[in-house]
Amino acid sequence: MSKTNQNNTLLIVEDDEGLQSQLRWHFDQHQVVIAGDRAGAIEAIRLHEPPVVIQDLGLPPDDEGVEEGFLCVQEISKLAPNTKIIVMTGNADYENAVRAVAMGAYDFYQKPVDTDTLDLIVQRAYQMYQLEERNRNLLDMQQSPLEGIITADPAMMKICRMLEKLAPTNVTCTLMGESGTGKEVLTRALHNLSPRKDKRFVAINCAAVPENLMESELFGYEKGAFTGAAKRTNGKIENAHQGTLFLDEIGDMPLNLQAKLLRFLQERVIERLGGHEEIPVDVRVICATNKNLPEMVRDGTFREDLYYRICEMEINVPPLRERQGDKILISRHILKRIAKDQSQNITGFTREAVEAIEGYSWPGNIRELENKLKRAVIMCEEKSISPIDLGLHSAENIDINLRQVRQKAEKAAIQRALAISDNNISATAKLLGVTRPTLYDLLKKYDIQLTQ
Repeated sequence: MSKTNQNNTLLIVEDDEGLQSQLRWHFDQHQVVIAGDRAGAIEAIRLHEPPVVIQDLGLPPDDEGVEEGFLCVQEISKLAPNTKIIVMTGNADYENAVRAVAMGAYDFYQKPVDTDTLDLIVQRAYQMYQLEERNRNLLDMQQSPLEGIITADPAMMKICRMLEKLAPTNVTCTLMGESGTGKEVLTRALHNLSPRKDKRFVAINCAAVPENLMESELFGYEKGAFTGAAKRTNGKIENAHQGTLFLDEIGDMPLNLQAKLLRFLQERVIERLGGHEEIPVDVRVICATNKNLPEMVRDGTFREDLYYRICEMEINVPPLRERQGDKILISRHILKRIAKDQSQNITGFTREAVEAIEGYSWPGNIRELENKLKRAVIMCEEKSISPIDLGLHSAENIDINLRQVRQKAEKAAIQRALAISDNNISATAKLLGVTRPTLYDLLKKYDIQLTQ
């Protein structure tokens, strides 16, 4: 067996010195590490981080039993969940082998040792470890240049490129999209790319502040401006001087305040409530809303002049259900973070869970996805999240036109493969199991453009 990855360490957990020597000699092309008991195995795992472990279930001080071996499997699985454990058992010990696999072992091998068979199992374990490692690396790379944005969707990547171009400017822009699509995350990323990144990012949710308090929240007030105004207080706009002001849910701003906001945007000066001094403020303004502002303008519930002032650049953020490949990509990223925060040894999703995530429409978008994943991490009793853990039980509507279903699935598969391979044509063709000419024909058929 040839050396196929940089870390070709093989840990052998076995107390029989004769078998230790036999295995060390046979696997001499590997960096073989020997441990004779559970404590030695855990020490070796911490020190060498081996991709593959061959472990006997009968370990001292319980040579005749298997409980010490089971404890070793459990500890290795918890400490190094990606390591592949191959347990060795007696010839008639099938039940304990299956139990070890249920505890986290990758595979099992029954004595007496047949080196050819063991070779195949070990080689397959290394190949699986390498494949999973490449997948993890690819997932880590599927992050856009914007901080905090995880996407492989062409439309979202286009938005990221747009924000990169807008970042150095002072253009007032408005992000439009459903609740939970990540508008504030995009806004913070825009601020962090801008020359104002070292100054304050000040956010105010126009829907969360009562109408009678909104003016003082935005513009501040002088001492004695109203009952309870015991001292001069700066507003959000003034606090954001030289930084970025984010007006979330701008569509919920009262009409009487819209006129005052418009004056500020035009003249870049404010007057505190109860005051007469004009205070110049240098601030970048970014807005967001889940409302249809053009429709509100037609209905007279949003000022037309303010609409044009805040929409010098309008950015429409697509809902999660329309983002190709992003559902599972974002799910894996969020799961990794939540599992770490909750100190849970959860490594991924079952195949059924992946299908449930892809099939669900996510009306609450990324916010709903994160909430369901928090629930799943708490409820999960295995190493992989299931649909039941996610609370996804109902079937989605299914398209019944076979040709349309096939074309939709084919296009989605191509887009996901392109995202995973970073638009590398050869790698994408290999992932899809087609030739390069066939892939080019499919790209032309579905009018799929390679993003740069």
